[in-house]
Amino acid sequence: MYLSMTAELKGKVALVTGGTSGIGRDTAVLFAKAGAKVAVAGRREQEGNETIELIRAAGGDGLFVKTDVSKASEVDALVQKTVEKFGRLDFAFNNAGIEGVWVPIAKQTEEDWDRTIDINLKGVWLCLKYEIRQMLKQGGGGAIVNMSSVTGLVGAGGAAAYSASKHGVIGLTKSAALETAKNGIRINAVCPAVIETPMGKRLFSAPAVHKAVLNSHPIGRFGRPEEIAEAVVWMCSDRASFMTGQSLVLDGGFLAGPNSPS
Repeated sequence: MYLSMTAELKGKVALVTGGTSGIGRDTAVLFAKAGAKVAVAGRREQEGNETIELIRAAGGDGLFVKTDVSKASEVDALVQKTVEKFGRLDFAFNNAGIEGVWVPIAKQTEEDWDRTIDINLKGVWLCLKYEIRQMLKQGGGGAIVNMSSVTGLVGAGGAAAYSASKHGVIGLTKSAALETAKNGIRINAVCPAVIETPMGKRLFSAPAVHKAVLNSHPIGRFGRPEEIAEAVVWMCSDRASFMTGQSLVLDGGFLAGPNSPS
């Protein structure tokens, strides 16, 4: 795959938010392996620089920009620094997100609701805003993938803020895709089920919870970060040139049958 994909992405520039670990890190490295130069954004500088080291070890060129995606000035600066370093922006993976506090609505605090929505939904909106502006400034063309979730397609008890934010990402994706289709900019979302990441371990590490959630994945395991990365890079490539406004589900069968959540 890498040999043929390299010709497609060579000389292109990709931006990955939430690139300090998990899916974001694996996607940033895969973009580099496919020939793209990669800007990585996140709030944890040490881990961000570790991602850049992995990109360089893969033969790529990377830039880390410490960024809080819920702040417009920082997202604007992120895009500007990417362009200053690499000259343009071709692809973006708006992956930054948090799980928030999973409790029933009646026990949820306004502070946690605001923080979850600000990062997971407002953050994607801000990224889209400044990424699209840059792509239009270049004359159009490009591809953006937003991180949603299977909980952007179904509810999840105790995860109202998270689920609402991920449902919102799908609505944003559809609207942005309609706005930019004639400019050659494709915008899609990816919707994973549980993936083996630090976030997944925080949420589902208790033995009883782990067993119950694992049983809701008919394929018999959780997903791996690199499996989502493969999908994102494909969605940004010309191999997916007729795809826009869509939400790609990667869930091990989570939503397919009676074991799916109610």
